[in-house]
Amino acid sequence: MATEAAPKTLREAILFFADYQNCRKAVEAIRWPDGVVRCPQCGSDRVTYLASQRRYKCYGQHPKPQFSLKVGTIFEDSPLGFDKWLPALWLLTNCKNGISSYELGRALGVTQKSAWFMLHRLRMALHDGDTTKFDGHVEADETYIGGKARNMHASKKRRVMMKRGRSIAGKVAVMALLDRHGKDGVSQVRTEVLSSLRKPHVQGHVRKHVSAGSKLSTDAFFSYQGLDGEYTHRVIDHAEAYVDGEVHTNNCENFWSLLKRAIRGTYVSVEPFHLFRYLDEQAFRFNKRAGDDAMRFITALKGVLDKRLTYKVLIGSGVPQTC
Repeated sequence: MATEAAPKTLREAILFFADYQNCRKAVEAIRWPDGVVRCPQCGSDRVTYLASQRRYKCYGQHPKPQFSLKVGTIFEDSPLGFDKWLPALWLLTNCKNGISSYELGRALGVTQKSAWFMLHRLRMALHDGDTTKFDGHVEADETYIGGKARNMHASKKRRVMMKRGRSIAGKVAVMALLDRHGKDGVSQVRTEVLSSLRKPHVQGHVRKHVSAGSKLSTDAFFSYQGLDGEYTHRVIDHAEAYVDGEVHTNNCENFWSLLKRAIRGTYVSVEPFHLFRYLDEQAFRFNKRAGDDAMRFITALKGVLDKRLTYKVLIGSGVPQTC
């Protein structure tokens, strides 16, 4: 897609992807960057394109030799065309506060239910599977996502109040680890939904994402106590101050403000078992904020490969609970 005609704005993207050939070239460039189309089933390059059917045919000896461009991507088995999927991805990656399924449905001419399913599939494409540990100056902080207890139905309020204190009743704990001077000098964040606030669980996430010996700034939350032996651990007690030289968690607080603005202003209410997808969405936009709209779109498009999310899994009881 690195051509002069490649879109740089939303208007240009809508016009560009209205042409199927442009969609095909963009996805082909991501799937087969060397320009050689290969069968997703057998890996053979003996493939021809059937223009009348908008499908490919493999001449290898196996069942179902024909396949579409969507096979092996997050778009697989979707009846919606790329002229809807690609503008939806552009909007999701570049709308600072996200885009609701109602708004997307009206914009694309699909139902709210279809738009909701589309957005969750696209959020899966935004997930960053990078396991490289941070080794700079890292901030660790936690927050709580959920509605206020006073707004809950009486039966639910009694249930959650028995489990937790008044201030975090019914909320989900989320942790952020932020490298202040990440890739190209731009801070990078990673998030985790916490199933427990105990020391082994919280500190396990720190060890998973931060290299031993790194600088670590946290607040005075008790679960961070005991990390001094592995990290240069400095604590800022928010009961006394919010900044002590370079010791603070203000960058994490900035990320939390962006996340909560999107949830409260756009999504309104997020179910706990879907929360990790919204975290992936906000972390992607935060980490790619130094680039332009086209860069964010292309980066996100590369994430659609080898991923699958069916509606049954999305709404089913098999979805792991996070609280």
